[in-house]
Amino acid sequence: MGDVLAGFHAAWEFESDSVLIRYERGIRTPKLFQSLGERRVPLAALAGVTLTPGKRGTVVLRAEPRPGADPLLEAAAGQLKDGSDPYRLVVPAERATLAEYYADELRPLLTESGPADRFLVAAPEGPRQFKAYDGKASFDGSAVHFRWSWTGASTAKWKAGDQSFAVADLGGVEWRSPEVFEGHLRLLRRDLAGAKLTVPADQDPATVVFGLGYGPVHESLPFAAAVLEAVRAKGAAAVPTPAGRRDPADIAERIRHLGELHRAGLVTDEEFAAKKAELLAEL
Repeated sequence: MGDVLAGFHAAWEFESDSVLIRYERGIRTPKLFQSLGERRVPLAALAGVTLTPGKRGTVVLRAEPRPGADPLLEAAAGQLKDGSDPYRLVVPAERATLAEYYADELRPLLTESGPADRFLVAAPEGPRQFKAYDGKASFDGSAVHFRWSWTGASTAKWKAGDQSFAVADLGGVEWRSPEVFEGHLRLLRRDLAGAKLTVPADQDPATVVFGLGYGPVHESLPFAAAVLEAVRAKGAAAVPTPAGRRDPADIAERIRHLGELHRAGLVTDEEFAAKKAELLAEL
């Protein structure tokens, strides 16, 4: 098609085999979009497109990626808020007819459905390093490096020393948004595939912890997506998140720590109650 539809914070250019999404860099643009810059999404990576009413005189055009097609969404695992959804274009209501036209033109071109057997959308170019609460993470394309902070890292991490993990030794990543309690980036090692994870994030040398402004979404999520893409490119099977009940002593320790944060005013009453119930449910 070759036409462009501009919305708030982004513009979509419709081509014969892809959609090129260019994100704005304005002060009101979500930081994740600014970090992404632009992304080319092959039509083979999309399962559908929807057009729905938005808020305050807008409509929302959203492309629906196939599961497994985009490393960014795979790493995010459903944790992105609507305002940070890179496949969501908010358009003024006066352009609703134009948005509907493009949606109708696009739908017949989307012939693929179901999970993709490989990544079809490239991982974001950057960043390749960020500061976590307890250390600095960097990725050079072949290995991930964790360098611990003397002010934030736990004794267990200091004893283990700075860490390096070759991509070939990894089976995946576990990203937990910094916008929720216990946000972190955990590297899942192939030799521990299927093992029950009982080590808390702040004690695990294969994990960096977010919080207090460290590891923001626009830095840590593109990083996680880049690592995940490299892992899949090596042909390593993704490591499933281990299931099962956690050690009661570990749960008790996490609740104690949560209580300390609550008393310090760093966690609200609602957050404390919700997280405590979630931890108790794991017993």
